[in-house]
Amino acid sequence: MVHVIGAGLAGSEAAWQLAGAAIDVTLHEMRPHHQTPAHKTAQFAELVCSNSLKSETECSAPWLLKNELRKLGSLVLRAADRARVPGGHALTVDRDLFSEEVTRAIESHPRIRIRRGEVTAIAEGDAVIIATGPLTSDALAAAIVRVTGSERLFFYDAISPIVDAESVDMSIAFRASRYGKSLDGTDDYVNCPLSREEYERFVDAVLAGQTYESHFDEKIPFFEACLPLEELARRGRETLRFGPMKPVGLIDPRTGRRPYAVVQLRQENLRADSYNLVGFQNHLKFGEQARILRLIPGLENAVFLRYGQIHRNTYINAPALLDGALRLRAKPRILFAGQISGVEGYIEAIATGLMAGRHAAALVTGQPLSLFPRETALGSLAHYIAHADASDYQPANITFDLLPKLDEETRQRLRHDKKARQAEVCRRALQAMDEYLGVYV
Repeated sequence: MVHVIGAGLAGSEAAWQLAGAAIDVTLHEMRPHHQTPAHKTAQFAELVCSNSLKSETECSAPWLLKNELRKLGSLVLRAADRARVPGGHALTVDRDLFSEEVTRAIESHPRIRIRRGEVTAIAEGDAVIIATGPLTSDALAAAIVRVTGSERLFFYDAISPIVDAESVDMSIAFRASRYGKSLDGTDDYVNCPLSREEYERFVDAVLAGQTYESHFDEKIPFFEACLPLEELARRGRETLRFGPMKPVGLIDPRTGRRPYAVVQLRQENLRADSYNLVGFQNHLKFGEQARILRLIPGLENAVFLRYGQIHRNTYINAPALLDGALRLRAKPRILFAGQISGVEGYIEAIATGLMAGRHAAALVTGQPLSLFPRETALGSLAHYIAHADASDYQPANITFDLLPKLDEETRQRLRHDKKARQAEVCRRALQAMDEYLGVYV
């Protein structure tokens, strides 16, 4: 028996991998009895931020990680593929269908027992995977501090607003993907164009907008890959235009020219009745959000289904605590997975859940532990978790920087072709995964 605490992306994947190895699992989920500041349902694998699982562009780092997960029979990636909605080069999903698919599979598996309710202590003796995510309850976080002997680390994260599709003025907004590129040839995004004057007025409003910043602990940093709108604006008047509001690759059909700035809206579900404001996470007061975001052309009469929010996230100092199998070095029957281990992003959470589940299966059955090859995205992610600088540990997304560098001869041969270098890294990673699977599965 293995206990998995938390039925998010990582916990659901870990439970599925264990059950697939014929191991009984108790999956603990505190929702709906104890909700978090960001979750809205009791479904497993609920997406609380974006509905995007990153790029599907061939030979990108996220593409590589997802392909490795598919090779290993990831339940959560299978659910994402089935719940897919248009999203340019990204794997974007209908978040309700996605979580329903994962929940249905988990609830119907005969080896998985579900226990609803908050876990406040970590059982001694049993194999346990802690996958409670960045919104771990205070009581369990205190138990983790006790069992690890290490204080928690925090950072702030944010979620973007969602608007009703029918409230978007399509006489102003236009459909297009950057440079006309999407996975299926369709125009996947709704784009709200701004002139220079409209952009300057919007930035002024954001900078003057009232926020809930008085609730922040100034010693806790923001996650740099998900900065709130107002923080970006404070870093310079052009920062937004070179970030979430960049207009490159888009032509306004009304003018035949590239806008000065653009706000992109991404489809939230298969019904296409709601849109996410891409990169517009913020912590403005709700009334201020409505006022300021309606300054965007096309959103003058926007109906907001969800406002942007910021919440405190929790993660452990993994390099000081975990080995390459995601086990607590001092107590190897306790494993960590998901964002609490210090990875950032949906696919990274899924990946650590899959690895923790497979390593826990080897642990309880007495089989030799077989780490994923360092050449793979999975192996490199685990290597970062266990070997990053513990004095300044930061949450990580999957990037090529985490994977081993090519040998000098290959780098020189391909020095003028970045795409070719990345393709070669991916080829070697997938070859290493195939060789691994030949002996491990």
